[in-house]
Amino acid sequence: MQRRFPVSVAPAAPPDNDVLWARALVKFHQGTPALRSVSLGVREGEVLAVTGPRGAGKTTLLDCLSGILTADEGEIWFNSSPVHTLNRAGRERLRRERFGYVGPEPHLVPELTARENVALPLLLAGAPRRDAYTAAAEWLERLDVAACAKLRPAELVQDQRQRVAVARALAPRPAVLFADEPTAPLHRESQDQVMRILLAASRSHKITLILATHDSNVARYADRIAAMADGRLAAPVTARQEAAAPAESEPLPVAVPAATALGPGSGGDSEPQPDPPLEPQLDSQSEEDAARCSTSV
Repeated sequence: MQRRFPVSVAPAAPPDNDVLWARALVKFHQGTPALRSVSLGVREGEVLAVTGPRGAGKTTLLDCLSGILTADEGEIWFNSSPVHTLNRAGRERLRRERFGYVGPEPHLVPELTARENVALPLLLAGAPRRDAYTAAAEWLERLDVAACAKLRPAELVQDQRQRVAVARALAPRPAVLFADEPTAPLHRESQDQVMRILLAASRSHKITLILATHDSNVARYADRIAAMADGRLAAPVTARQEAAAPAESEPLPVAVPAATALGPGSGGDSEPQPDPPLEPQLDSQSEEDAARCSTSV
């Protein structure tokens, strides 16, 4: 029988200024506690780094907050709407329409080019093809992989694939971007560049960015740092002001609104129309890996 972690906190409504709010989250993995009564609030446009050693519960926390996993106990609210009461289809829609996800592995669709991978979530949201491909090209340029636009993932090195995955997550301009060790495959110089782009996107587009990292160099970009150990979360601590990296002043690409409808005149591209995007083949992945991939696709 699973051990419970009762809390004595009285029922409370989520604060109005928190875009994402969690209360007393408990999660077990095969009977072992991964989260032990974790409570957390994140404001709109905030960059929060969840730090801690391997096995501390960072990934489990991000997966519960993003709806990939369901917590065994506790509440999760997004914009004052309950996430913990949604069924699987509701959580998938939330991830597809409002959340973005970047993990340490890119999970790109192997049959699609880099540009098609980045444009895919916009196309699935109903954006005109021209707008989706324009936004994809701009984000690939920003992440220094524009030359890879027509290449497929197998033709790219790991660093390039990860940058394409970051571009795909940012292109739809999600309300919340969950990034689990997003710079793990990158060299130090590339890590700094990608983190500055993520920070600039958060500032200019008011994207709430939640990072899971064990790297202090990555954590220094956050507004606040929440340290985890053994499934417990210490009180979030304000990051040192002098350690925070400045955001880039150059304007970022404007993402296509997810609500844009695909009109009958949107097919007037002068460029050849690519084949319809293929659905990712995820049979060999676990259910959790498939959910992470579908968050951005």
